[in-house]
Amino acid sequence: MPHFVLVTGGSSGIGKAIIERLSAEGFHTLNLDRQAPRQLSLNEQHFPIDLLDTGALEHALDRLSQEYEILRVVNNAGMVKPALLESTSISDVREVAKLNIEAPILIMQQFLPAMKARKFGRVVNISSRAALGKEKRTAYAASKAGLLGMTRTWALEFAGSGITVNAIGPGPIATELFTAVNPPDAPQTQRILDAIPVKRLGEPAEVAHAACFFLDDRAGFVTGQVLYVCGGMTVGLGNAA
Repeated sequence: MPHFVLVTGGSSGIGKAIIERLSAEGFHTLNLDRQAPRQLSLNEQHFPIDLLDTGALEHALDRLSQEYEILRVVNNAGMVKPALLESTSISDVREVAKLNIEAPILIMQQFLPAMKARKFGRVVNISSRAALGKEKRTAYAASKAGLLGMTRTWALEFAGSGITVNAIGPGPIATELFTAVNPPDAPQTQRILDAIPVKRLGEPAEVAHAACFFLDDRAGFVTGQVLYVCGGMTVGLGNAA
């Protein structure tokens, strides 16, 4: 029986890199993204779904749970609404939380019974280094920090069922999303590069490599952890004091 992995936001950026790596590893991937990928990877199926539409998401998840045995999930889809606190609207906070927090909850509630029945599951939540704090990221940082809290909580709740739940906190990664809010020629982008100990942006494939470790059958003794793929920036925070 094929091993299926559900990946949200898998049509571009980090999500696409994760699907490409999983495909290379022999997995079948189910990509939930409102936009289609430029090209499907081997054994990838795309399901056009707006994760902000709760009714549509619940309907899609119900159908997928009936058609596939999904024991691995990557909650990757995310949204950034950059703004200083004074300009952060409550509607933006709610929209970001709907995608970054509510969607993963609905997804896990749908597929948890199958994982418990098989006494096996692998869940990877893509958080962000911004969860540690970043200017103009009130809504985003709050949601990604919340995702880390959920990761640890779920790890404890599901540990006895053979289900691991871990998170990845990417630092600056060269994706379309990063470039959209950090133009290459902008002064703040150069400041970001200067602050990265390895002196370059990360590549989506490097995050995918970390995700595949957590998704592996052999990673059953690792749960509730956060791995920062950040070029050393998180270590630098510890030395700043």
